[in-house]
Parts: sequence; C-alpha cells; structure tokens
Amino acid sequence: MRKIVFASLIAASVFSASGCKDYLDVNTNPNGPDALLQPELFLPQIQSEMAVAVQWDGRFAGQYVQNWASTVTNNAIDQHGNPLSDSYAQLWRAVYWSMGYNLSDMIESGERSKKYDFVGVGHVMRAYGWQNLTDYHGPVIMTEAFDPDKRVFNYDEQDVVYPEIKRLLEEGIKSLERTDGLDAASSGLSKSDLIYGGNREQWKRFAYGLLAINAHRLTNKPSYDPNKVIEYVDQALASNADNALIRFEGTVSANTSFFGPLRNNIASNRQTKYIVGLLDGTNSELTDSGLQGADPIFEGQHLKDPRITAMLAPSPDGEYRGITPTLGLSEFPNSTDPRIPKNLWNATGVSTVPTGPQIYFFANAARFPLMTYSQLQFIKAEAAWIAGKKDIALQAYRNGVIAHIDFARTYAPDPAVYDERKEAYLASEVMMPSTSAGLTLSKIMLQKYIATWGWGFLETWSDMRRYHYNQDEEVYTDFVLPNTLNVANMGKPAYRARPRYNSDYMWNQEALRAMGGFEEDYHTYETWFSKRQ
Repeated sequence: MRKIVFASLIAASVFSASGCKDYLDVNTNPNGPDALLQPELFLPQIQSEMAVAVQWDGRFAGQYVQNWASTVTNNAIDQHGNPLSDSYAQLWRAVYWSMGYNLSDMIESGERSKKYDFVGVGHVMRAYGWQNLTDYHGPVIMTEAFDPDKRVFNYDEQDVVYPEIKRLLEEGIKSLERTDGLDAASSGLSKSDLIYGGNREQWKRFAYGLLAINAHRLTNKPSYDPNKVIEYVDQALASNADNALIRFEGTVSANTSFFGPLRNNIASNRQTKYIVGLLDGTNSELTDSGLQGADPIFEGQHLKDPRITAMLAPSPDGEYRGITPTLGLSEFPNSTDPRIPKNLWNATGVSTVPTGPQIYFFANAARFPLMTYSQLQFIKAEAAWIAGKKDIALQAYRNGVIAHIDFARTYAPDPAVYDERKEAYLASEVMMPSTSAGLTLSKIMLQKYIATWGWGFLETWSDMRRYHYNQDEEVYTDFVLPNTLNVANMGKPAYRARPRYNSDYMWNQEALRAMGGFEEDYHTYETWFSKRQ
C-alpha cells in the first residue's frame, strides 16, 4: 500500500509537458495549465483506467463463473486458484494509484471552479471504484487509504465499505443536481466524459443504478430491503439508451479496448459449455422443444437463443461449442480439429486476425459496458421475487430479456435473421412466461448471467457467491464447479481475490497477516456480503 502515499504525483502525467516542477504552483508557471481549475484534464484517464481494470481482473473472475476458460489443461484460475501475483489485482492499482489522488484533485478542482458536474461524477466514480474493488477483494483499505501521514494501513470490512459507497453516491447525486455552477458545455464535461458525454441526468441514473447494486448485495443480511432496491432501479437507467458504455478509439494499443485483438489479452480464452448451453437451448431451465422449423437455429430438439450468433464464436465447422473448465482443449483429438471453438475474435487458434465478423464487443474500438439497463432490470426482478411481488418480478424479467436481445442485435452478423429468431424466442412461453406462475428464480438469474456475460464479471461472481455456487439451492441450473480445485483451496471455491502483491504483500504485511492474508486458502474465505447473518 505504500504506493497510495505517492499516488498524487501521477496527476502530473495527465498534463502536457512543461518546465514546471510543481503542477499546482501556477504562479511560477504562467504557461502551464491550472490543474485546480481544470478537472477535465483528469477525467478521461480516470474513466479509461477504471474500465481497463475491470476488464483486466475480469479475465480471472470470468473464469471463476465460467464465462470462459483457458485452453490450457488444469489452469490454476479455472481451478479457482489465486496465485500471489500483480496479474490478478489491477483494480487494486487503479483505485489506489491510477485514480487515487487524481480523483481527489479532480473533485477539489471541480469545487473550486464551480464545475459541480465534475464533483458529482467524481463522487460517483469513486463509489464505482470502491464497489468493484470490494466485490472482488472483500476487505479493502478505505478509511485510511489516502491519509498522507500513514505508511501502513488497516483494512475495512464490507460492513464499513458499503455504507461509504452509498454516502458517496448520495453526495454525487446532490452535486449533479446543483444549478449554481457551470453547465456541461462550459465546464468541459461534455468533451472529457468518455461515458455519457457530460449528460448529468444519465450520470444521476447511473448513480441510482449503483445504489441498487450496492443495496442488492445484502440479500443474505437481515437489513436487506428489496423494496429499496426496486425504488433505486426505478430511478436508474430507463432504457438501453442509458447504458454506460465507455468508448475506445482502437487505433493504437494505448487507446484500444483491453479485450481487442490489438491488445492480445484473451487469445487463450474460449467460451465455456455453460454459456453455450444457456444459448443453444440445452440448459435444463432454459429449454423449449416446442418450437422447431426449417431455420437451422431450430433444428434438433431445442429452441436456440437468437443472441448466440451475436455473442459467441462458432467452431470452424459452423457449430457452437464451448470448452470445459480445467480440461482446456484435451477433449479434442488434435489442434486442427474443426470442432474446437474459435477465439473471441472469431479466429482460429490464438490468431488475432478474425476469419469472420467480429464477435460481440471484443473488437478494438468496441464500446465496453460498465452498467446496463437489462442488468438492473434483473436486479429488480430478483428483488421483487424475494419480496413476493411476482407480477413486478415478471415485468422486470421481460424488460431485461427484451432489452438485452435488442442490445446484442447490434453485433448480429445478419440482423434480419436475428429479428426472426427473436420473434420466435419471445413467443416461447418457457422463455418469456406470460404469467408469474411460469417465472422462476433460476430463469431470472440465468437470463441475468446471459446479459452480463463477457463484461459484468464481478456482478455475476457476486451473485454466485450470494447463492454459494448452488450449495443453497440450484439457482444456476447445470452449473458445476470443477472436479479438481486448486490444491491451495483445500477443497473450497474462491470467494475473494488477494490484494495486490507488490503493495500489501510487500509493504503492509502486518495488517494483511492479521486477517489471514498469508494463508494458502485466504482467497476461499467467504466474503462478508455473502454470509447468511
């Protein structure tokens, strides 16, 4: 954690080169930018760093929940391992270092220059960082994180972190509602905001969406209030038009999506059998054999989801298949087998050159989701289900499914065919029940899994931990943990990621040791939010 103390120094890297040694000393550098009056110089870097960190660590959380798996047999992450390495803790670096004091300076400069929209966005971004960090790591250093007088730091448990996230979001909303400062065009927010282009109302909806996510994590706690979750969602994203998507230019590595072929970070990942089963109609909860026809998508026993062609990569023989976590490609006789799924760039092997249309949002310049309307509708559906409000749950479920089908259509190789398949899918009583009697909790959670596949890794992992990987009840039908877990796990699945190695394991050992961080199975310790108490 020593890096936290010096995090403010990297703010200087945001600015253009000058002869100034102290970027705050504008009196001695009249040609340099006044950082405390220009919060717009901070925001693009903060937003892009946060998105890349979610993608970076999402590769590993995505393996825990079987979004995808490694082509290598007995891969440690497929086995729910969490080795001591910086490779698995980019969010830690982003929240404490890349954002860190930069975010504090942005908020301060926004206050001083009456750019209250930046203040609001700053509070929301800090809350988003804390939410992702604690969802991934469990206990985090929050209360003491930016204390310049400290060299060692105590951890906060999630019962301390979650209320602070809520407070920050409420503060953010207040600032976004202020009318006594500069508007987005005058403040510079409209040009520097990579997500909403300076739209205050959409940022408020994003904040309410994060309030819903924050409150909904507590389903296993006596304090959980499903009605409050529903209230938050109703004030959050109103449609796909409000989806929080961060843009990338995709021209060079530095401005390209972390998941794009130019960055070459997911060449060895392949879609799993689990996601294929949810989309090809073979999952036992999402299966309908009553609709068949001449269209190849209906051939065989089950109705297939139209989204399969937009989201997943076919094998060279044209069929959709996935791999089994920990087995890699060992289920296929040789590396040229035409049944092996292509990678997520629609290429064979580890090639970065697609052999067909680019898949989903894995292109270099594809916009990456940070929050979507469909995600929140499924949160509302689950909350309403828990509250016994089944009709509300059904409507939210239907909203979520339709919205995500429409969202995925953007990536469909043949939109006309996609629309035909969508019509058949929505006509299915199994997939889209007309009454609440046909709705199940599993349907809600499985459709949410589909809607957050490939981007909402921490949301999905939080959900699976809340239901203890089906140990409480089979919510995720047909989901099976690997037969062989990593030897360090002592037979238990992962529940948290370790803190970043080259900060806490090097410089903050005493606090880390006090909570068992040096134990081999620390990453299997159950998170506070998932405990039933």
